[in-house]
Amino acid sequence: QVQLVESGGGLVQAGGSLRLSCAASGRTFSSYAMGWFRQAPGKEREFIAAHSIVSMYGGSTTYSDSVKGRFTISRDNAKNTVYLQMNSLKPEDTGVYYCAARTGVYVTSRQYDYWGQGTQVTVSS
Repeated sequence: QVQLVESGGGLVQAGGSLRLSCAASGRTFSSYAMGWFRQAPGKEREFIAAHSIVSMYGGSTTYSDSVKGRFTISRDNAKNTVYLQMNSLKPEDTGVYYCAARTGVYVTSRQYDYWGQGTQVTVSS
């Protein structure tokens, strides 16, 4: 069982930056692929970024086209934490951001085993 708690959301002007954190409980954090998703009002939850298990897949990452080049996912296995650095934010980045964990390879679908409660990010124009 893994519990995930996101933090770092808030209100930021367009062009600004935020760094989200997701702290995981348990001693096996390093064995999970981690993902970030967001959900805008009235829209489905969409994939943003994922980070593979370092020991098995070399810590590779993948991003949605909408955030590629602006967002960076990283993880610190010693701190049981995954991060999402968000730069050059746009109003369309507004939404609730969720982190998620799954065993095995990362996927860009919502097929993750564990989810956090989410943190709100609002980007004003």
